[in-house]
Amino acid sequence: MTRANARELAVHLIYSQGFTGDEPDIVVATRLEKEYYKLLSEENEVYAERPSRAQMAYIDCVVSGVANRQELLNQEIQKFSIGWDVSRISRLARSVMQLAIFEILNVDDVPVGVAVSEAVRLAKKYDGDDTGAFVNGILGAFARSLPCDTEVTEEA
Repeated sequence: MTRANARELAVHLIYSQGFTGDEPDIVVATRLEKEYYKLLSEENEVYAERPSRAQMAYIDCVVSGVANRQELLNQEIQKFSIGWDVSRISRLARSVMQLAIFEILNVDDVPVGVAVSEAVRLAKKYDGDDTGAFVNGILGAFARSLPCDTEVTEEA
């Protein structure tokens, strides 16, 4: 499984956790249980291959990290979503942006540009081109607000 697939899987889990309110470890364990995972593979190609140990460590880290820092992440989204209340942003777009901001702030091996472009890709895939542009605008503004020594590249 690639990091991009693990990221997409993490978005699914963050999105799911937002609905269920379950603890992140419960959501991960339930969704990644072998039989359930096999059923999901019939619906979405991202579930075709099980995550490696390294990808599981990444998934656990980001899913629990987003859940534990949701208020802070939403504040960052709110700060840059001028004219939009966070509660009006689709749950999927919010999940994608929460993950991207968490990665930018907390995952050392994910460059800022990768976090932004992957978030835009996922937003477009699941919520359409307009949402991708919206996500790009918010994350681009967030990235530009970071200290100058942080690498920033925007999605075209």
